[in-house]
Amino acid sequence: MAELAPVEGDPYPEIAWGDHFFYHAPDGQVPRNEQPYATIVTKNYPGDTVCELDAPGRWRLNIRVDRRRFTTLLGAEPRIAPDPADWTATDVLLPHPVHRAQGWVAITEPGPRTMSLAVDLLREAHDAAGRRARRRTGAQS
Repeated sequence: MAELAPVEGDPYPEIAWGDHFFYHAPDGQVPRNEQPYATIVTKNYPGDTVCELDAPGRWRLNIRVDRRRFTTLLGAEPRIAPDPADWTATDVLLPHPVHRAQGWVAITEPGPRTMSLAVDLLREAHDAAGRRARRRTGAQS
């Protein structure tokens, strides 16, 4: 696993400073041209403001899951998952407000209700990223 955590002075966009991006990386190096399997964001991004992450101390864990797991967790396929009643709810599993169609889920401020699930989903996402990487390189599982 490799974590990318951009800070001021890094060659990454300022909007990413203070956030964390997690990759399957057996060699410890962040892969090029690959999306992370999980992120932690600490602020609103353009077009992604409904969780109100600009409030002090707020942050959101985002995790990529497959379509079947998304549907099991949230009761609808990623492309048709309805909006939750309250995007600002904490310690609740929600579809990602922007990337749900790609199978992303989100938990703002994971806590006692969601921590165990979050850990399980992170393990699953890491394992799935490893399988995708092996398919790309033709390596055996």
